[in-house]
Amino acid sequence: MALWQLLLQKPNTTKTTTSASNDYYSVCLTSMQGWRLTMEDTSCLYLDIPNDSTNTMMIGVFDGHGGISIAEYVSKHLHKFIMKQPEYKDNIKKAISKGFAEIDAKMRKDRPDDPSGCTAITIFIRDNMLYCANVGDSRAIAYENGRTIPLSYDHKPTIPMEYKRIIEAGGWVEAERVNGSLALSRALGDFQFKGGVSLRPEQQIVSCMPDIITKKLDKNWKFVLLACDGIWEVMSNEKVGEFVRYRLNEGMPLEKICESLMNACLAPRTEGSCLGCDNMTVGLVVFKWA
Repeated sequence: MALWQLLLQKPNTTKTTTSASNDYYSVCLTSMQGWRLTMEDTSCLYLDIPNDSTNTMMIGVFDGHGGISIAEYVSKHLHKFIMKQPEYKDNIKKAISKGFAEIDAKMRKDRPDDPSGCTAITIFIRDNMLYCANVGDSRAIAYENGRTIPLSYDHKPTIPMEYKRIIEAGGWVEAERVNGSLALSRALGDFQFKGGVSLRPEQQIVSCMPDIITKKLDKNWKFVLLACDGIWEVMSNEKVGEFVRYRLNEGMPLEKICESLMNACLAPRTEGSCLGCDNMTVGLVVFKWA
């Protein structure tokens, strides 16, 4: 199906916004359907994960494709799979990796014929340590010590390490897509690319295993921002960082910052490259340092 057949005649610019705040952070999550016929992004936000004694904060953005069902399930249940790992209290990084693997295995068992999949860009904060876990091509950045730094790197099939795994698992890369179809090389769901019964999750054509970047937080950290590729295909990391920094310094509310970022990335029309025609979701975490 041609891309124009997946687009509305006029964009749906209605924003769905959630805000929360405590003594440590102010947080905002905003989503917009945009030009697409359907909304396939989901997200989650927990200033303090429910039923958790570790005072862990979590925020996540999940960009669905081929349907929304996998993205919806992940947004509601990923934190539970991570929390139940024995390593959760003392080694959250390991718990995150195991949680990603287990939720993918659970969905594959319960819904093997589900054709959908999703990216996952998630941030966990505990005891002034930040853990950013990424699968796919959604992305996170931080503004630290006056500069924008990446907290994740896109998983694309043309990256040598990803390409090597795809080929070794029996897949191929055509037109910069996995098996000529999928534009990202890691995802939750997408079970049509995970048929190798003898292969571990990290060995499948499309892997569900996240890369995890760990950072120690201090007063030089101003904010972190995570978003689906509907933002990043239009603006670079640095442009987004400066966009947010300037508006924070001007005293603009977080909700308005997130909404104005999406408006700035929205394509004015659908002719041409169609950059800015995707669903958009933005999460912004601003630190409150005493």
